Amino acid sequence: MTQPRTTRITGKHWLVEFYGAPDLGDAKAIRRAMKNAVADSGVTLLKLQLHHFGPGEGVTGVALLAESHISIHTWPERDYAAIDIFMCGKTSSPEKALSALRAALGPRKVR
Repeated sequence: MTQPRTTRITGKHWLVEFYGAPDLGDAKAIRRAMKNAVADSGVTLLKLQLHHFGPGEGVTGVALLAESHISIHTWPERDYAAIDIFMCGKTSSPEKALSALRAALGPRKVR
């Protein structure tokens, strides 16, 4: 009889939605929010890349981390942002990353 394998957690994966944040079309605000999330969460930033789709349009961004990634896609015309936080490592904290994003972007509702 085969022994059951012990499952080890590789990382923490959070999918989050923001509703009603005022600066979802502001690439500078998104960049600051992402930098704050990285700084507060105890991870190592390898590269931060953002693309702004133009005036009144959204922003797509990804923070490539040694411990994985944080990404954001915004639709200011819908007052909506989709956020993906995946982190591995004993010192990483997706909770702190989310807290920093919330503080910087000020959504009315988080799901």
